[in-house]
Amino acid sequence: MSDDAERRAFVALETEVAQLRLAVTAHAVVDQAMGVVIAYSGVTPETAWEILRDVSQRTNTKLREIAEHIRQWPHCQWLPDEVLHALDAAVRARREGTSAAGT
Repeated sequence: MSDDAERRAFVALETEVAQLRLAVTAHAVVDQAMGVVIAYSGVTPETAWEILRDVSQRTNTKLREIAEHIRQWPHCQWLPDEVLHALDAAVRARREGTSAAGT
């Protein structure tokens, strides 16, 4: 293998490791946010996931950003108004048996 090929392979592996680290971190944040949603609304983990997804879609914000806001909410006692309204709407919709994303 040439030096150039080795360098490309090394860069590709570094990139893959960075992407995997980001994925693991994002997954942990989403799991923690699901826990907050469960505590807030008393729903199941599956429903908490659906609520996070609905809030993301309703606010047109990446799921990991919504999860980070919700994860920090118990500590800072604040959520952006748009996120709080979307969260409440998603919880209400799940309790009523409908999806909040389409409303």
